[in-house]
Amino acid sequence: MRYIFFLLLAACSLSSRNPKDNPRPEKQPVKRTAAEKKALWQKQADTIQVAFGNSSTRYEADVPPPGATTKSWEITAWKGERVHTQVLIWGRKAEPGLLVVATALTNEKGEMIPLENIFTGQVKPVWTDEYRDGCGYRTSTDFDSSQVADLIDTKTKFFRMSPDSLVAVWVSIQVGAETPAGLYNGYVVVNGSKPHILPVSVKVLDRALPAPAAWKYQLDLWQHPAAIARVQKLKLWSDEHFKAMKPYYQMLAAAGQKAITASIVNEPWGHQTYDDYPSLVKWTKKKDGSWVFDYNLFDKYVQFTMDCGINKWIHCYSMVPWKIAFSYYDETIGRDTVFTDGIGTAEYNRFWTVMLSDFTKHLKEKGWFEKTAISMDERPMAAMKAVIELLKKIDDKWKVTLAGGYHAEVEADIFDYCLASAEHFPPDVLARRKQEGKLSTWYTCCSEKFPNGFTFSPPDEHVWMGWYTAAKGLDGYLRWAFNSWPQNPNTDSRFTAWPGGDTYQVYPGPLTSIRFEKMVEGVQDFEKIQFLKKFYAEKKMQKELAELETVLAGFNIPSLATTPASKQLEKAKLLLNK
Repeated sequence: MRYIFFLLLAACSLSSRNPKDNPRPEKQPVKRTAAEKKALWQKQADTIQVAFGNSSTRYEADVPPPGATTKSWEITAWKGERVHTQVLIWGRKAEPGLLVVATALTNEKGEMIPLENIFTGQVKPVWTDEYRDGCGYRTSTDFDSSQVADLIDTKTKFFRMSPDSLVAVWVSIQVGAETPAGLYNGYVVVNGSKPHILPVSVKVLDRALPAPAAWKYQLDLWQHPAAIARVQKLKLWSDEHFKAMKPYYQMLAAAGQKAITASIVNEPWGHQTYDDYPSLVKWTKKKDGSWVFDYNLFDKYVQFTMDCGINKWIHCYSMVPWKIAFSYYDETIGRDTVFTDGIGTAEYNRFWTVMLSDFTKHLKEKGWFEKTAISMDERPMAAMKAVIELLKKIDDKWKVTLAGGYHAEVEADIFDYCLASAEHFPPDVLARRKQEGKLSTWYTCCSEKFPNGFTFSPPDEHVWMGWYTAAKGLDGYLRWAFNSWPQNPNTDSRFTAWPGGDTYQVYPGPLTSIRFEKMVEGVQDFEKIQFLKKFYAEKKMQKELAELETVLAGFNIPSLATTPASKQLEKAKLLLNK
């Protein structure tokens, strides 16, 4: 899939956003010599220093904080919102045992944001590389590699600090959906050789986000179950594997994920991942030429994922994989074999007609047919038309999803159409799709220098994407992938053909990341925007609506070439918390 995306995007997007022509305006880490770093530390006091930084900076461990810090944190939040910042600890001397804890937050009435809603975790570095030439197989030694802060370790409570170094600790506060409006105060305490107490103040507005399952934003991060089995050394599809997957999928559901990634063939992405991607459906051709399809694993996996809270859509990959090679067990020869006839041929249609007819019946029996789609990756037009035609012959209610370029010839047949970032729906088409209840989304991959979610990407670009989605009238965002991990994801985010971190947004554990937390922030902002636009329109608050629409109009990808995401968001976010 991704290679096809790469070829399409190379022609339509990279030429207009060549990194050599439009250097990123975000401040990048300054390359300093050891002597320069030592000089910076010599300017610091001998005592340990503690302060709040911000959530938009990847702080380097071997230099003092580069920007402003504060001794207190004040933030405004909606009910149901998650907010975050970073506590910075730095100094000339070692601290062998540090512990960062928080207190519950209370208002003047004694009402509370409880301690269980407050999370802390040390921000740790991983190896990354750089954006250069986008997609294509790469050797790490040919790229400028460095360590960047991204992984948030919420499981290790005690940590140490070396001399002349900085430690960043992520702090998240989940405001409960039923939290009364008001001002809530508490503290973050850094315990080391002596305690450091930092005040925290959260102003909770009398506005509420719905629960993540009810968010309008159509988030689709592709899941990779086999990767979890590998990193946790578990037998694939064992009870222990499903138990291990649960916190990952609950974590994704809490971010508003709507779609289940379900493989109905082996290796739907041509094994471009580090781990296998096996089929959830077992295909068997009997000696008499008939077919048997075993859906037991498919049913178990889909129900499990729904029970974790991801239950809106089931996206089945794929009748059109990157490599046309459908494996099945053949009883006549007593082994697995593959079907390789091309899409649209009579043989291909016969092969898939049997399966689709049986699969359709099974899905209807389970009550899942209405939420299931056959998901297509970009293919030649003739192939896409052939697959759609075949599906409609089986049942004209079949849904289809497609990620790739815009094609007017098939648009009307695509229920969930996800465009590459360089492409756009014609305004009249987008309006019609909304009226028809169809989904219109967008995606980024290794082809875009910005906006993106690489380990070296400025964190606020993930927030910016939520605003961009709202600005363009789109319904959501897709990304490969949630957890397609390389060999050692907790230390090294680089992998074969893609810029560092491209294939995953969270870490084994499960552990969250700066990227993932900022992505959730962007989704929350999208939900706020939808609420306010409707509220202002109903209340005929034309001035406020116009102000919001004016700010949204400035969210265009080319603007990132001159104005960083953090700068664009600085003014825009003020409109959400009036």
